[in-house]
Amino acid sequence: MLHAAHASRYHWGHSGTPLNHSIGEWQVSRVYAILGRAEPALYHGRRALEIARRNRLGRFHLAYAYEALARAASVAGERRARDRYLREARRIGTGVRDRDDRRMLLEDLETIP
Repeated sequence: MLHAAHASRYHWGHSGTPLNHSIGEWQVSRVYAILGRAEPALYHGRRALEIARRNRLGRFHLAYAYEALARAASVAGERRARDRYLREARRIGTGVRDRDDRRMLLEDLETIP
């Protein structure tokens, strides 16, 4: 799973757009969080956020970058950071226009311990 996520990010890093890059960083962060590896999960979450902000990718992708950071902070045991990132993801996520995208995001946020 980890190798597949890194391979996907590598591929899209050469042939994709900033949107693909941000999604790839989110995906790698998510895998590291699932594996309980907080430090690389935080690193890739920060990269997803940086790419989303720099390229103005929109609320959905920006909120998901914060979701990655909240999940990684949870794995790290950083409750205050987790809560801060969750608040920001929810704040931004409520403005996602597509109802299905907004629902998916908010449901994902509920799975963060």
